Amino acid sequence: MDLARADTLDRLERFYDAVPRDGARTEDYGALVLFVRDGAGWPFYARPRLDATEAPTLADVTAVRERQRELGLPETFEWVHEHQPDLLAVARSAGLSVLEAPLMLLEPERLPEPGIFSAVPVRVLDPAGPGFAADIALRRAVAAVGFANGGTARGEAGPAERDAALAQLDVAALEEEATRVADGRRISVLAETPDEGALASGMAMRVDDVAEIAGVATLPSARQRGLGAAVTATLARELRAAGTDLIFLSAGSEDIARVYLRVGFRRVGTACIAEPTAVI
Repeated sequence: MDLARADTLDRLERFYDAVPRDGARTEDYGALVLFVRDGAGWPFYARPRLDATEAPTLADVTAVRERQRELGLPETFEWVHEHQPDLLAVARSAGLSVLEAPLMLLEPERLPEPGIFSAVPVRVLDPAGPGFAADIALRRAVAAVGFANGGTARGEAGPAERDAALAQLDVAALEEEATRVADGRRISVLAETPDEGALASGMAMRVDDVAEIAGVATLPSARQRGLGAAVTATLARELRAAGTDLIFLSAGSEDIARVYLRVGFRRVGTACIAEPTAVI
């Protein structure tokens, strides 16, 4: 691994470790750290400790899973494969299913204007705007419908399903996102038309000069219109304008990664997400 890539991956590790710390307490289990959220909201995960000198073991994974079950938390682990290559086999030996997601880094000189992808306007949510709280709810509703109907193919779910999802949203998660946007740690955007309303959404999380673009989703009925690429390009441009030096994301599949290649991202590694294997 060359020095520039190693430095980039080290910065990403520090980002991954920092993001949950202002909303969670930590518990160490060998070479792993479990983030336990303080109060209501989306639960966090376990990942390798920054200061660990040994690779996580099966005993570490087992101890964390027992604690997650005790606390009623999802048995979720996240890590970057290039930093902890041995953890993939350990997680699988523990009976976990591992998503290997392309980890991608923005090359700023290749970042295009959002308008080349779609004529649908993409709006950055303004915490001073009168409809800010409703906009945050729309962003999360679009994401809920988009991720419940994964992939890149067009589908039936659209504005009606988005509006129905509004009533099911976690209030604590809405409040947290609104707070993070207001204090500058997050950026949230919506792609929308006057007739159809919100069709695609996305957000970015920032820690110092590093940011992750996440939650990019399009209603299935609006797919294949360039909206995901336009949302991603808008977020990346906002982050660059704010002085963010390193911008990355994880693609849910190789097909989705191809969308991000068009926006100026390149693959630098693999982000792993491990969960118990589903019982059919």
